[in-house]
Amino acid sequence: MIAPVTVLHDPAFRVALDYAGVAVFAVSGALAAARRKYDIVTFAFFAAVTGIGGGTLRDLLIGAPVFWVRDPGYVAVCIAAAGAVWAVGVKTWRMPALLWLDAIGLAAYAVVGASKSASYGAPPLAAVVMGVLSATFGGIVRDVLAGEPSVLLRKEIYVTAAVLGAGLFVLLRLVGVSDPWAGVFGALAAFWLRGGALRYGWTLPGFHAEDDEAAP
Repeated sequence: MIAPVTVLHDPAFRVALDYAGVAVFAVSGALAAARRKYDIVTFAFFAAVTGIGGGTLRDLLIGAPVFWVRDPGYVAVCIAAAGAVWAVGVKTWRMPALLWLDAIGLAAYAVVGASKSASYGAPPLAAVVMGVLSATFGGIVRDVLAGEPSVLLRKEIYVTAAVLGAGLFVLLRLVGVSDPWAGVFGALAAFWLRGGALRYGWTLPGFHAEDDEAAP
């Protein structure tokens, strides 16, 4: 079992990191609504689902109080993000903006999810899984609601980047690296892998079934 995560006991650090991750994901959700030309209420809904979806699932699974229920400020950040995208206008934003914002959120929340899960006593593998769920679930729901191809079905590396970030964070903590440095290295690794996938089209090898050679 991983020792409790001490950095999350620092309220200022935890709140700043959580708010930043929620805001980035919320903007990506609002951008998805903008591409579909939805109304402002739907903008806010998309922003909220994307911003707090992954963290909500994580908290429910690890038995923690759902973070945005205890602090409604997270929902306010999502609404503010939706309003900002609405005010700036969709022409200012392009699909690459959504993808890169999502990459930043994925990298940060892979580490945050693993950190919080470890602080609630999750063993190493479970902490990695919770980090991946935190980083990817909101984006998956966003794509389903927007009618976009799910990130799970795109060829570019996505979930693997979250696995790398959360896994490296957990591994570094197990070998004694301090939490802040483990978090920095984990987030950078996840962003590097996802960014490379966006920039260079990196993919994992797909399954290739051999043709039947002995058809009756």
